[in-house]
Order: sequence, then C-alpha cells, then structure tokens
Amino acid sequence: MICSKTALERLEYPRLRSLLAAQTQSDPGRLLAERLLPLGQSDEVEVALTEVDEAVRVLTDGRAPSLGGCFDLQPILDPGQAAGSLIAAEDLLKVARSLQVAVDCRSWARSLELQPLLVGLTTQLNPLAELRRRLVESIGPRGELLDSASAMLNDLRYQLRQARTRVKQQLEQLLASEQYGGCFQEKLVTMRNGRYVVPLKADHRGQIKGFVQDESASGQTLYLEPAKVLDGNNRLQQLLREEQREERRILLQLADLVRRDRGALQRNQQLLGRLDLRFAAARLSRSYQGQRPELVAESCIELKQARHPLLMEREGGLDPARAVPIDLLLPQKCRALVISGPNTGGKSVALKTLGLLLLMVRSGLHIPCHPDSRLHLYRQLHVDIGDQQSIARSLSTFSGHLLRIREILSCADQETLVLLDEAGTGTDPAEGAALAQAVLDQLCRQGAKVVLTTHLGQLKHFAHAQEGVENAAVEFDPETLVPKYRLTYGIPGASSAMATARRLGLPAVVLDRARQYLDRGELDGTALLAQLNRQQQQLEKQLLQAGQARRDAQAAQQLRQQQLRQLKEKKSEILARATRQADELITATEVRLRQLRRRSQSPASPQQAVADREQLTAAREQLKPFRPQRKRQGAVPQQLAVGELVKIAALGIEARVERLLSDGVELQVGGKRLRQPLAALEQFTPRRFADSRKGDGQLTRRLVERPVAAQLKLVGRRVDEALPLLAQFIDDALLHNLRQVEIIHGAGEGVLRRVVRDFLVDQPSVTAFYAAPLEQGGDNVTTAELGDR
Repeated sequence: MICSKTALERLEYPRLRSLLAAQTQSDPGRLLAERLLPLGQSDEVEVALTEVDEAVRVLTDGRAPSLGGCFDLQPILDPGQAAGSLIAAEDLLKVARSLQVAVDCRSWARSLELQPLLVGLTTQLNPLAELRRRLVESIGPRGELLDSASAMLNDLRYQLRQARTRVKQQLEQLLASEQYGGCFQEKLVTMRNGRYVVPLKADHRGQIKGFVQDESASGQTLYLEPAKVLDGNNRLQQLLREEQREERRILLQLADLVRRDRGALQRNQQLLGRLDLRFAAARLSRSYQGQRPELVAESCIELKQARHPLLMEREGGLDPARAVPIDLLLPQKCRALVISGPNTGGKSVALKTLGLLLLMVRSGLHIPCHPDSRLHLYRQLHVDIGDQQSIARSLSTFSGHLLRIREILSCADQETLVLLDEAGTGTDPAEGAALAQAVLDQLCRQGAKVVLTTHLGQLKHFAHAQEGVENAAVEFDPETLVPKYRLTYGIPGASSAMATARRLGLPAVVLDRARQYLDRGELDGTALLAQLNRQQQQLEKQLLQAGQARRDAQAAQQLRQQQLRQLKEKKSEILARATRQADELITATEVRLRQLRRRSQSPASPQQAVADREQLTAAREQLKPFRPQRKRQGAVPQQLAVGELVKIAALGIEARVERLLSDGVELQVGGKRLRQPLAALEQFTPRRFADSRKGDGQLTRRLVERPVAAQLKLVGRRVDEALPLLAQFIDDALLHNLRQVEIIHGAGEGVLRRVVRDFLVDQPSVTAFYAAPLEQGGDNVTTAELGDR
C-alpha cells in the first residue's frame, strides 16, 4: 500500500502500533507490532484477518498459547555468525527457552480443530530436537554451565570440590589449634587472589610460615596462605584453569550447533512473532469490540457505527463507550463527500477515523465497527491534514497545502482514497474555494475517492449541484449547541461560528458587534442551515422511534407465539399424565378384583369375569381419545393388493394383506389374523410385497413335543418382536391346557406393558388378566387366565 510516513503520523498510526505492542507477550511479537505497516497485497490482508479471526475464537475458548518465553535471537545470531566465535551461556539459555516455546506451540496446536491457519503456522515450527537436547543438558536455569555438559567437566568439578574441602579442613584445623589460637584476628577461612587464606594479626607476623596474599586497609590484618596448604591451593588453581578450558570447549561446541541451525532458529522466531502478533491483535480487537468488515471489489465505503480506537483510551485500557460511533458512507456512485459543520464538531475526527480504520484493515487488524460494514481496500491513501507550514523551507500554511495537493494529483487513480482537511483555507476564501472545487473535480475525474472537510459555502453549493458529490453535516444540539460528533447525510452543515464563540465564552459585546458586521444574507443562510439540521435530526429521531416500536412489536409477537407453544405442550403433558394415572388406576382395580375373588368363598363365575373384563375394556376405550397419538410416518393406503406389506400405525408393526374387505382389509401378523380399516394403516413408499416363495399365506404349524413354560419373558424386546412371541406363547399354553400364565414385560416407559394388555383384550381365550402381586413382580408382570377358545 502506498502511504507516506507523514500520512501515517497525521493519522496517529504510531500510537495504534503502541497499543498493539502492549498486547504482545514476547520480544519478537513486540518488534513486529512496533514495525507494523499496511500490507501491500489483498490476499495478504485476507490471510492476516483470517488468522486474527481464529485467534479471537481461541481466546474466547480460553485456549491461548503461552509465548512469553520467546526471545529476540537476532542480537545473538548475528555476532555468532563468525566461525570460532563464542556465545555466552546466558544467550544459549535464551535459545533453549525459545525452542521450548516452539515445542509447546506444536503441542498446543494439536487441540485446535477449526483454526487451520494457526495450526499451519505451528506445523512449520522446527523443534530442533538435537540442539534443544544439548542445550537442556548443558545450560542451567540461571544461565550457568551444568556438570552434565560433559563427562570431563563433571570430573573436573568433582575434583575441585574435593580439593577445596581438603584445603578448608587444613585451615580450619590450624584455626582451632591451641598453639596458634591467639594469632588470628578471627577464626575464618576466606579467599584472596583465588587462594584460600586465614586472617593473621599483624603483630604475629612470622609465627606461622606462609605467604601473605593481602592485608587490610588498616594494616592490622594479614591474609596469610600457610605453607601447609600451598600445594592444595596450587592444585585448585590448576583444576580451575582446566575447568575454564573445558567450559570454553563446550561453549564453542554449542555455538557451532547454533550456527548450524541459524536459519531454522530465525524462521522459528518469525513464526512465533507472527503468532504473538495475531493474538495481540485479537486481544486488542476484544478490548474495542472489533469486527472484520466485508472486503468488496467495488469502490465503496460503508463503515457503520465506526469508532476511532484512540478516542477510547483511558488509564488501564480501552473503553468503547468513550468514543461516539459514526456512519462513514460513500457508496459506489458517490465519488466525493464534503463534510461541513461547526468547529469542534468532529469533522476532522471523522476524517481521521476513516483513514486510520483503512490502515488498520490493510494491516490485518479488526476495526471497531458494526459487523455489517463493507470496505474497499484502496491501494493508495493520501492525506492533507494539519498545518504544512515550514520556516526552514520557506513554506506558508497555504503553500504547504498546495505542494501536498500537487503530489496527490500526480499519482491519484481509481484505487486512491484522498482525505483533505479544511480544503481551501489559508488564503482568500473565494479563490481558495475555487481552487478546492477544481482540485475536487480533477480528483473525481481521475477516479479517486475523496473526503474533505470545509467551512466554505461555495464548496457546500458545489457538492449540492455536482453529480456524484454529496454533502454531510456534523450534528450538534440546537438547544445546548454542544456537538454530537455524528454525521447527517444529504445536507450541508452550518459553521455556527457565533454559537461556538458563545459556547466557549467570548464576551457578549464582541458577539453582538460581529453580528452587525455580518451580511444579512449570511445570517439568513446560517439560520436556514441550522433549521435544516434540526429538522433532519427530528426526522431521524422519529425514524429511530418507529424502528424501535416495530422491533418491540415483533418481540411481543414472538413472545406470544412462544407462550402459545408452551401452553400446547403443557396441555399435552397434562393429558398424557392423566392418561397414565387412569391406566394405573385401572390396573390397580384389576389387582383388587383379583384379590377379592381369591378371598371370597365362592369363586366368581366365568360370566362375572367376562363382565368385569368388559367393564375394564370399556374404561380403556374411554381413555383412547386422551392418549398421545403416534405420529404417522406413511400415507393412508388408497389401494392395496393381496400379499402387500403395510404397517399398523397404532402398533408400529408390519403386517401382510390376506384379503380385501369392503370396509377394510384382513391382515396376518405373527400367525394371527385381524381386521383393520384402511385409516389405521400406513403404506410403504415404494410399495412392498411379501416373498411369494414363502407360501400361499396359509399358516401351518408343525407340532412337536417340547416343554412349555407358564412364563414368557419379553423384557428388552421391541414391540414388533414381542407380539409374535406372545401370540405363539398363548397358542402353546392353550394346546397344553394351561389355565394361568405370566408375561414378564418389565416397567420401562410402559409401552410394552400396554401393548401386551391391549393384545390380551382382543383374545377370546383370555378370560381375565391383571398385574401380579407385588412379591411376584407387581406391575412389571401381567398374569393372564385362559379358558376355551
């Protein structure tokens, strides 16, 4: 993108970079934020924005990576390029920690599923396993060389510890001896010039053989190296020199490994810095409620409820409520927008907001605006804001503006956005307005998009008369004369210099005299513009109220519909609960009748049992209208054929058509025949037929001698599996003259229990049925009494 450094500074882009840098966690991320510039290619912008989108989603889920341990390695890698150069252990520790961050990021990315770009960045990270292993083995957490760096170093340090211990023990024995106890200033072993010594009183010089390594400032204490530890100290010095040589050898070896992997380390730093930058942009976006606008090919600007991010700054962060949202609208047919209105009303802020938001999008950042906003990515942004005066260059304010406009005219094209503040000022108003009109007209001819602010009436009239140029006014409160910092499109704004002067406290006598000097036509024009602005604001207020009323009505309608649905659901729930309670009452009645029969001296006659069963059946029939109806899946058959398969809607099982009747059909289900009306059936689509090779529809059963139990377990069976088993069980029980059987169906939701009992109702051979006693299973078991067919 073409945008001068001066334009970036005028739009306060460096301050935005500082806000972004404050959100980073690592040195590479901070450096990228501080050096951020608008991207040149549209596809680069799309990728950057998508990466920020993914980072926002990750932050929302609370799964952001930790990048704080990544360091800027360039100051380490550049001096270390030369062969044979050393890298300090503290710098090697930074390399190791940066590699650990790379490894952690690769592990973190495995938990991401819907963030392909961020995952793609982490997969490019090189863990450099060998280098990392050597650094971890060699460098400690405080940047020191560890004993494990090499076997030689480990052995040397062991010998050093042993030698120090021996020398200290010898000196401590000397300090504790009775012979020399009074010779020492204090019983302390210390070091001078890298050698262990003891503090000897100066007046006892010569009583102990040795070498004086140092003396105190007062001369009262001599630091003596006794002769008996001379060899031990010499051995220590020799071991220390060998240790230093081994440490240098190890550091050179590690530096060679770093030089070998220099390219991979630099690539890792770039990737980690980019990740940190994207997450910093995501944090910044969340702080000002940023959105990604839709990027469009046509030259248009539709930034709704846009806010200037720097106006949100407060101590400790950003507050979106501090910035007033404005709509910046330049449709494709609008080539230029002329913004006018009172001073301190927000004209320049609107201009800077548009410029900065374009730079932000071009830099891959979300912007504070409505999600429905649209923006074209202009390749050039030219700005003429502020005073261009320069004493060193002998430039006045007006000449500075002219030089800048000359530069803009020389390169403006269809991919250019031009922002001009206070166009035509700094010279005679009439000539300045004429120049501004000519510049605006030429820029439009070259295809550029132009937004300018002005107080000149000629430019306002030009915008009203010229096709493709539109007026806009900054709003202000007509009562308090306080600016509202919003834009009203379609009408120019009054400068209201008198009102602004009165608001800022100019003496009334000065204001009255100014009105006398002002032309009557100017006063009338200013009053007319103020009246138009007031009417426009009233219309917009009424429009907002009407829109709010419509939204309130829609919300109330949705609430009523939701309440109606809830009432219907509640009604169905109540009916279902009442039906279940009635079923339970009938079952309890059956149990009670059975108990009464058992207790009576004379058993009930079969006629009485049949009568009781008919009454219970009638009670169930009365409950059928209240039972929840099974949702029909297939269509009601209009035409059927013998051998066709259909589904019984009430039972949800398949049956085969055996015979066509005038009022329905005769079906075969599990060896049993039953009649059903067409309305009770569902036809398959496409139609299905039974395999003709399985027989002619006649049921034959081969009787074999087998034991028949008086109990059938149907627990866990589906309805279409249970009914054939139940029918065969009843037939077998009758063939073996069983008078009482038990069907175990369990509790569950009660579906299988109801199907079993509905089936028993239709069996002429079943004289009675009821729930088993509690000790035998209660309502989980149905006992059936069998008679003759």
